Amino acid sequence: MRMEMKVAIIGGTGYSSIELMRLLHKHPFVELTMIISNSQAGSNLQDIYPHITNIIEQPLQTLDPKTISEHADLVFLATPSGISKDLVPELLKYELKCIDLSGDFRLRSQENYEHWYKHTAADNEYLQQATYGLSEMYEENIKDSKLIANPGCYPTATLLGLIPAIKNRLVDPKSIIIDAKSGVSGAGRGVSLSTHFSEVNENLKAYKMGSHQHIPEIEQILGDEAGTLTPVTFTTHLVPMTRGIMCTIHANLHESVNTGEIIKIYKEFYQDQPFVRVREEGHFPTTKEVLGSNFCDIGVHSDARTGRLTIISVIDNLVKGAAGQAIQNLNLMNGWDVRTGLLDIPVYP
Repeated sequence: MRMEMKVAIIGGTGYSSIELMRLLHKHPFVELTMIISNSQAGSNLQDIYPHITNIIEQPLQTLDPKTISEHADLVFLATPSGISKDLVPELLKYELKCIDLSGDFRLRSQENYEHWYKHTAADNEYLQQATYGLSEMYEENIKDSKLIANPGCYPTATLLGLIPAIKNRLVDPKSIIIDAKSGVSGAGRGVSLSTHFSEVNENLKAYKMGSHQHIPEIEQILGDEAGTLTPVTFTTHLVPMTRGIMCTIHANLHESVNTGEIIKIYKEFYQDQPFVRVREEGHFPTTKEVLGSNFCDIGVHSDARTGRLTIISVIDNLVKGAAGQAIQNLNLMNGWDVRTGLLDIPVYP
């Protein structure tokens, strides 16, 4: 088992990148050797993020795959969608392993990607080569992969909440309704009217109705697990907080099953997964209870009156929904305990 790895980050000034740095800084087996940002090359990262002063002092560098290969074994790509599809093939030529945090390799269909993301898709060769990095579900594939498509934040919360019910045939996949809410950091660091303080503060709004790019990702994986591709109703909302995602998921039960029995099924399903915590009956998680951590907390309720199952799933969108899951996948790829560098107590209050 290799006990040391050098890594680089491409896209070094976004929220996912700075969260990667925070987590990698305390990882015992990893050295962060390069931080790459073409737009800010030559700048000091601490001038952009003063909170890392005297902690991370590397200058931002320009992108050159050959140079990266001389200083790193693996690359995290924390770029906007539409960029990594062109970078990954060059990095793989230099035998660099890649974990892509954008959406460029999540969808197996080029047509689907271009419809939902409005960018030209990656070459089909790489789409088929990529492993979907939902850590709790696809451990064995992740271990042997050279290219990981890190899941989106909403799909992570949704899929971890739903898959035990789907695989145990508790619910009808055709009946799934997902009511999803996210903090503003999910929109990234770029300035826009929709994330302006006076637009977000004391406000709650739905957005991307029927057009969110995470819809096909959720449907693709649920289709894999259910054995048939079925559309889901997925509605996203922006809430006035910095971090956190809550997905409230409703689905029709195939037959009457009480809450206690469903909790038992969920706990058995995740018994070997330290980052998924299933609540006891009558208790439901809040976003504050996973803040700054790699946990996904889940609560369930079986409603005998309506015949529906309700699932509450919460994550920190920047950790379990991005950087934390990327490092969990890094751990799997190297045969390390998945908790390495990630077992933080959530920040509370």
